[in-house]
Amino acid sequence: MDLKRSICILCIVLVVLLSNVSANGVFRVQHKFAGRKRSLTDIKTHDGRRHRRLLANVDLPLGGDGHPASTGLYFAKIGIGTPPKDYYVQVDTGSDILWVNCIQCTRCPKKSDLGVELTLYDIKDSQTGKEITCDQDFCTSMYNGENLPGCYVGGPCAYSVVYGDGSTTTGYYIRDFVEYAQVSGNFQTKPANGSVVFGCGAKQSGDLGSSSAALDGILGFGQSNASMISQLASAGKMRKMFAHCLDNVNGGGIFAIGHVVQPKVKTTPMVPNRPHYNVNLKAIEVGGAVLQLPTDVFNSEEAGTIIDSGTTLAYLPDTVYSALMNQVMSQQPNLQTHIVEDQFQCFQYIGSVDDGFPVVTLRFENSLPLVVYPHDYLFQIREDAWCVGWQNSGLQSKDGKDMTLLGDIVLSNKLIVYDLENQTIGWTEYNCSSSIKVQDEQSGPEYYIGAHDVSSAWSWNVGWVIMLLLLTAMLHNLIY
Repeated sequence: MDLKRSICILCIVLVVLLSNVSANGVFRVQHKFAGRKRSLTDIKTHDGRRHRRLLANVDLPLGGDGHPASTGLYFAKIGIGTPPKDYYVQVDTGSDILWVNCIQCTRCPKKSDLGVELTLYDIKDSQTGKEITCDQDFCTSMYNGENLPGCYVGGPCAYSVVYGDGSTTTGYYIRDFVEYAQVSGNFQTKPANGSVVFGCGAKQSGDLGSSSAALDGILGFGQSNASMISQLASAGKMRKMFAHCLDNVNGGGIFAIGHVVQPKVKTTPMVPNRPHYNVNLKAIEVGGAVLQLPTDVFNSEEAGTIIDSGTTLAYLPDTVYSALMNQVMSQQPNLQTHIVEDQFQCFQYIGSVDDGFPVVTLRFENSLPLVVYPHDYLFQIREDAWCVGWQNSGLQSKDGKDMTLLGDIVLSNKLIVYDLENQTIGWTEYNCSSSIKVQDEQSGPEYYIGAHDVSSAWSWNVGWVIMLLLLTAMLHNLIY
């Protein structure tokens, strides 16, 4: 039987907190598969391409060493320039810089199958747009003071990113205003903006130039000094922290940037000097029993466990995967499983998976647990059929590298907080369709932000920014 039928849609609001002018804002973001059918093949292709880029060497001398993924889950509508124009950019925690396609681009997509109208940035159309030159501090600091071939005083400051799958983006840097909606009260906002240096893409190749999933660029939330969040934090306009809460049960959620004061979360340290958001996984329990694993199993070349909202599934080293799956399936010894798409372990099952399968608990440094329930790591593909979201990372990578990477299936229904100032990540189980409380750190008030209420309180005429987030939660009715 052909793979078929649909996906759930989660509505998520991305909230930006600023620290010197009411410190809050709203963006509109959408899932790129919203309203479109997606199969197991789509998940396999998405995660596979993303991991090739996560593991690739990246030539990004001006923006740190992030790895933008053109198949990222979220895309956002932002305003750039004066007067602002709308651009649709992918939102990715694994990327560093913001870049958009520019008017000079000769190999940029002219249309997209995602249902959005593409726009090329033209500095002549903006009263506030300025080129970054080779002798300016932003350019020289990113190059560590080195003299670059072809770079001269007054000349354009170039960037170039090369991905493991062959996709590239090249161009030069521009400074201009990015506009967003600032939270001014409980479920209320007003317009605000900030000056940001971003990449002006002159040439794209590979998947970045494909019309099937084309967007205007990428908005990265990585840790490098070139990222938008780092620039605005350095200017004193933003706290360098963000959070997301994805609800795959009720169809809601929140994606916030800034200081979340409620609910409180316990934290674990980030692994220092890593391009991604890495933490130290210490042990795994299945149904309360600790897996007996080699002591160095999580100390791979990737140095820790990657937390990545841009990945759909969860990937474990071969040794860990085998031990975990043996323990999980031991509670259903008569279960007949089969492999779909050369990757997914699937089976027929009638009844509550939460009653028939064990809870998996991942324990991190500082004794921080991450509880993953059966309804999280098992996804239903038809009424009586399920597939396992745990994957063997060694089998998925072309070079056989083992890595630990946790995607949306284990991050859903939890508030995940990234505190880049203190280099920690924390989480807590939470009703992601409810609300959180954020704080204006300069004037002191705390405001409630709701997953659905913020969008209804915000006017299209004042934002020119990102506002509503749609995310795929689980596949439904898919199987051979």
